[in-house]
Amino acid sequence: MDFFVIHAFVEALKAGEPMPIDIYDAVAWSAITPLSEQSIAEGFRTLAFPDFTAGLWKTRQPIFGFDDRY
Repeated sequence: MDFFVIHAFVEALKAGEPMPIDIYDAVAWSAITPLSEQSIAEGFRTLAFPDFTAGLWKTRQPIFGFDDRY
């Protein structure tokens, strides 16, 4: 999977297009590990997942994986 993500970034850079994964996706992906660790430490308690977009996820358009650009 890493190959495909890195390839998408390189192709976007070469084409001068927006990055395939924005800051909101990057932060959300990065939050999974610490939230998992905290859940385990607290007896597998279910934790709320932070909304890093302040609700904008409802209307923002995804830009990765929905065409064959990459």
